[in-house]
Amino acid sequence: MGGAQELMHSMLKQLIAAIALAFMALTAMGSELADKLKLPNYALLMRHALAPGTGDPAGYSLADCSTQRNLDGQGKQQAIRTGQWLQSQGIQKAMVLTSPWCRCKDTANVLGYGQPEVEPAIGSFFEASQEAADYTQRLQKRLAQLGPTKGDKALILVTHHVNILDYMGSHVGSGDMVLVQFDARGKLISAKRYPSPL
Repeated sequence: MGGAQELMHSMLKQLIAAIALAFMALTAMGSELADKLKLPNYALLMRHALAPGTGDPAGYSLADCSTQRNLDGQGKQQAIRTGQWLQSQGIQKAMVLTSPWCRCKDTANVLGYGQPEVEPAIGSFFEASQEAADYTQRLQKRLAQLGPTKGDKALILVTHHVNILDYMGSHVGSGDMVLVQFDARGKLISAKRYPSPL
């Protein structure tokens, strides 16, 4: 009986140690994200939360959300949880920019960092792929402008799959985030993907 209790006690100690190490790793990762986003040459690109479908309905209008592809119930919850996750990582202050599309604005609005700024440079070019290079250049220009002036606030840009793909060359899922490091011209140096917390 004593041997079995000792074994259980030893296993419990190992489990507690493993949980503590995992927690420390998560905390360190969170601190790293928050610390880097205080620097002038880092930003967080975020794909809008889940909005089922592809593209937008024919004849949609940016002035009328009812004509666009929008977040569903799961997407709205995903956006809220993403904001909670970001704050749990130590990101207390942020400058949030959003694409003019309603699914991006609805995502940005519930992150918990106040009123986001609508930024046409990160709008979707899904239906105008020939404009990809122009949009990416505009994104680079905005990063170069905002990086040195944002202070210690995190710079978060809520945008679309096509924009992130053209800027960094990788696919991201709905609600996924990418920590990007950029140079003085806003061009990509490095990228690290953070999957959606939902």
